Amino acid sequence: MKKFYYASMIILCSASAAPTMGQNSLTDKEKKDGWKLLFDGTTTKGWKTFNSDSAVTAWKVVDGALMLDSKAKKGRGDIITDKPYENYELSIEWKISPCGNSGIIFNVVEDKKYSATYLTGPEMQVLDNACHPDAKIIKHRAGDLYDLISSTKETVKPAGEWNTAKLISDRGRMEFWLNGFKAVSFTMHTPAWDQMVDKSKFKVMADFGKATKGHIALQDHGDQVWYRNIKIKELK
Repeated sequence: MKKFYYASMIILCSASAAPTMGQNSLTDKEKKDGWKLLFDGTTTKGWKTFNSDSAVTAWKVVDGALMLDSKAKKGRGDIITDKPYENYELSIEWKISPCGNSGIIFNVVEDKKYSATYLTGPEMQVLDNACHPDAKIIKHRAGDLYDLISSTKETVKPAGEWNTAKLISDRGRMEFWLNGFKAVSFTMHTPAWDQMVDKSKFKVMADFGKATKGHIALQDHGDQVWYRNIKIKELK
């Protein structure tokens, strides 16, 4: 009986640990294919606060995820990758707090003349579609190219559950994927792109969507949010 008890305890402990195994890591095949981790699962290394040299403090590592502490009084703001990227495939998982809002922003230009990441970088919306006020606005829902193109199908999971997102940037041709479904596709830096921007809230932002490369940002919109398994493969 004792042997059976101890064996059962080992199985139970292994089972409880299973969900976190393999998080924030790369398989041998991913490494061979050129994928690199942007988050190691234990530190904020590789990320910095936008337009600041101070340490990332409001964003903390909790249970293997980058979490925004929405109650923190210092160190708030969007965080960006240390280096800019141009042509790549980004894979990332996120979950949002009830009625929460955040975003994955790309082609961000870091310069003191810009007070926010969204002044230059377009955004893949991260949102609780069930109760955040933005969910009532077309082109402001999870998976949308924020304020520009709405997702053709809603595949977002409820608040508190993990979503898998993919963002592909290939010489101006863009794709957003959410939970295995291609949500949005578009091409930047064309007359059609410029016309679309001119009909959006970004028309007053002279440099919005103009950069062909830039930093990837995780948005501090004031609500608790988590990101993990952040990895990138640069395209040739």
